[in-house]
Amino acid sequence: MNTKEKAKRTGMLFIALLLIGGLVLMYTGNDALVLATEKKEGILTAEQVKMSFDSVSGRLIKEAVKEGDYVKKGDVIMELDSTDTDLAIEKLKTQIAQMEAQIASTSGTQGINYLKADTDASQNYRGIDQQQAAVQSAAVTLKNAQLDYNRKAALVEAGAIAQSQLDDAEMALNVAQANVEQQKQLLNKLTAVTNGSGTDAIAQERLAAANMSNDVEALRQQKEALEVQLKELEVAKERLTLRAPEDGKILKVLAKEGEMISPSTPVVLLESSRSYYDIYVSEKQAAHLAEGKAITGTTVAGDKEVTGTIRLLTQAPGFADLKNSREKGQSDLSAFQVRIYVDKQEGIIPGMTIEVKDSEFTKR
Repeated sequence: MNTKEKAKRTGMLFIALLLIGGLVLMYTGNDALVLATEKKEGILTAEQVKMSFDSVSGRLIKEAVKEGDYVKKGDVIMELDSTDTDLAIEKLKTQIAQMEAQIASTSGTQGINYLKADTDASQNYRGIDQQQAAVQSAAVTLKNAQLDYNRKAALVEAGAIAQSQLDDAEMALNVAQANVEQQKQLLNKLTAVTNGSGTDAIAQERLAAANMSNDVEALRQQKEALEVQLKELEVAKERLTLRAPEDGKILKVLAKEGEMISPSTPVVLLESSRSYYDIYVSEKQAAHLAEGKAITGTTVAGDKEVTGTIRLLTQAPGFADLKNSREKGQSDLSAFQVRIYVDKQEGIIPGMTIEVKDSEFTKR
C-alpha cells in the first residue's frame, strides 16, 4: 500500500470516528447543550463597555489612562483637540453681544419716539387750554368795556361828563370786541390743527414707534437662534472630553495621541464592575424561576457562596433546532438560559466558575 492510499484511508477513518462520536452523543443525550443543562455551571464574566466619542471627531491630544488603570465614573479618559470649537464659540458669543446691543439701541429709540409723540400731543392740548383762557379773559375785558361805555353814555346824557370821555369808552369797547374775535379765531385754528393734521402727525409718530417693536422682535429671534447654536457648540465641546461612564478597569486602549478619531469609533475597552454568569436549566426547573428573583451559587474552587439576581430567563438558543435530532425519548427535551448578575463580594472575581445546585430550583 503506497503512502497516498494510507493517507486516504486515515482520512476516511477520522471522518467515520467523528460521525460515530456525534451519533453516540446524540443518542445518549450527552451533547454540549445537555451537559450544560446537567452541570448548571457558568464562568463569571464582567460586562465590557466599548467607549467612543459621541457624534464628534478630531485629533486625540490627551490620553489620560493606560491599560490596567482603575477609573471612577466621570474620570477623564481622553480628550480631542477643541481649538476650532473654541474659536466658533467665541465668535458666536461676540455676535450675541452685538445683537444685544442692537436690541437695546432699538428699544431705546422706540421709547424716545413714544415720548416725543406724547410730548407733541401734550403741547397741542396745552396750547388749546391756554387759548381758551385767553378767550375768556378777552370776554371779561369786553364785558367791562361795555359796562363802562353804558355808564359814561348815561353821564353824557345827564351833562355830567364831556363827550370826549364817552368817545374814549366807545373806542375801548370796540378794541375789546375785536380782541374777543381775534382770540376766538386763534382758538378755532388750534382746535382744527389738533383734531386734524396735528392729530394725524402724532398718530404717525406713534405708528412708527410701534413698528419698531417688530424690529426688536426680529433681533430677539436672531439672538435666540445664535444662542441655540452656542449651546450646540458647548455640547460638542463637552463631548470632546471622553469620561468614564461608570467605575471599572481599563482593559484596552485602542487609540493613541495624535491619531484622528472618527465619531462612535471605539477607543477604549472598559471592564465594568457588573459581572454575570449563565447556566442552563430544564423546563421543569425554569418553572420555579423568575426574572428579578435572588439565587445563590457557589464557586467551584473554594465552595464560596455567591449571591445574585436573575436578569434573564429565556429559551436557550439552538435547542428548538436540535430537539428532534435526538432519540425519541428526548425529542421533547427543552432547556432555558438563565443569566445571573452577582452582587459585589470580596474574593469573587471574573473568570471563576460558579455552580448552582439543584436545591436552588426546588426551594421556590
